[in-house]
Amino acid sequence: MPMHTTQGTLLGGRVHYQQPVEGFRSGIEPILLAAAIPARPGQRVLEAGSGAGAALLCLATRVPGVMGLGVEIDPALAAMATANAAANQQPGIVFAAGDILRMEGLGLFDHACANPPYHPPSGTPSSVAGRARAKIAPTGLFAAWIAALARHLHPKGTLSLILPAGAVPECMQALAVAGCGSPCLLPLWPRADRPAKLVLLAAKRGGRAPFQVLPGLVLHDAGGFTPAAEAIFRHACPLDSALFGIRMAQMP
Repeated sequence: MPMHTTQGTLLGGRVHYQQPVEGFRSGIEPILLAAAIPARPGQRVLEAGSGAGAALLCLATRVPGVMGLGVEIDPALAAMATANAAANQQPGIVFAAGDILRMEGLGLFDHACANPPYHPPSGTPSSVAGRARAKIAPTGLFAAWIAALARHLHPKGTLSLILPAGAVPECMQALAVAGCGSPCLLPLWPRADRPAKLVLLAAKRGGRAPFQVLPGLVLHDAGGFTPAAEAIFRHACPLDSALFGIRMAQMP
């Protein structure tokens, strides 16, 4: 049975984006993740759990000439991501159906990233199988994904994750075990007076610098998105010094 889809756009119309009507649908997380990856033209980026391709397509739109491989366990979503790459004329962005924990022979990458499932298995699962798989994190998933991504990184390659704030201690430990140091945390506050529910966490393979908490991003104000968030979501801006006073690419 064919998958029912919707047609939309990302980054203020710069990216044409098809995604399922039911199952996993992209939110703001992959756009924020893409904005945090300090990639340069010609570099290779590996993504685990790429869905319909939002993060890598947004990154390639912001950084022309970047090359990316998205690994997605759902073959239908991997096929949709491939179609999205073709629709956006991004031949350097490719997608493969498979489990990141079992993929071999991918080579080494300059950057890796993921927006992993993070809802606990004790919660009420979605009746839609694809959504449940994309949302529920089995015990040990963070550590397993971090280890798998780190294995495919060049020395000093970066690993970027968007996570719930409560997952930070577990992921910090997993990064250290995987040989990724120089960790940087960027809080994502829904409003200026509310705790951060999501964070961006980045580290470098072989990094040795101490832990940093970077200037965070307030997503909403009384008028909708804040100007800084609007610059990312609508104008394809990176999380860089123009917005926050520090660039994640400058991690020691």
